Amino acid sequence: MNRKGKHVLDDLKTFLIFCGPTTFVFIAVIIVPFIFGIYLTFTNWDGISKAYSAAGFENYKMVFQDKEFWKSLLLTLRYVLFTVLFTNFIAFFLAYALTSGIRGQNLLRAGFFTPNLVGGVILGLIWNFVFSNILTFIGKTYGVDLLISSWLGKPNTAFWALVLVTVWQYSGYMMVIYIAGFMNVPKEVLEAASIDGVRGIKRFLHIILPLMIPSFIICIFLTLQRSFMVYDVNLSLTKGGPFKSTQLISMHVYEKAFLAQKYGIGQAEAFILFILIAVITVTQIYFGKKMEVEA
Repeated sequence: MNRKGKHVLDDLKTFLIFCGPTTFVFIAVIIVPFIFGIYLTFTNWDGISKAYSAAGFENYKMVFQDKEFWKSLLLTLRYVLFTVLFTNFIAFFLAYALTSGIRGQNLLRAGFFTPNLVGGVILGLIWNFVFSNILTFIGKTYGVDLLISSWLGKPNTAFWALVLVTVWQYSGYMMVIYIAGFMNVPKEVLEAASIDGVRGIKRFLHIILPLMIPSFIICIFLTLQRSFMVYDVNLSLTKGGPFKSTQLISMHVYEKAFLAQKYGIGQAEAFILFILIAVITVTQIYFGKKMEVEA
């Protein structure tokens, strides 16, 4: 064996030793189920029986004819829009405030991050109690019309309750990423701007914001991914109600695949959702990268 072949063999051995187990698990847990899932979209499997047959593109045809699927998808897009905007807006300005040197900022950082540590199901149950008992008590006691009845009992307010809980959960996590971005803004650039007379809002808009683009890309990507795939909070907070007015797409896909026992159709819906999320996130990252500047 020549030197080049031996070098390739040594690299292969090193890869198998250090990355082999992880690669095997990734293929077994992610890649194989994903490919098998695509295969199931072309079958009429109900998710239980051993026998099933090929259905061609019939499942995809059924998806495009399913009004409930498109209703849930449009609701999810609306939910994602408001969640991404509010989460990143609040997280950004929290990070800006907590990197300004105020007293107790480390304690405040920990406090704002804490909601992210609460599991989605528990979080939904806690806020269900808050909306149904605590806020209604305050509304009736002090005559606040907005809080007299539970937000979870009306379609429109139930949607905003879901948005509120999601923003409350994710803002602290995104805040940490923005804090890291603020701390990585070169002090030399800020000092040079001050010497040139660029201060206040001009420094914020023309220097700090452009240098924070990488943080924006990461945070928007994470909030997009989490918002599209939310299920646990949706289940424990509203259960998709009232009258399916808050049934987001993940809950619809779950019910179609497992409760209605139409696994092939549910898997087809999940695959279409995957393509949609992939297109949106890749587009967001592409345009975000074009906006990046170097210090």
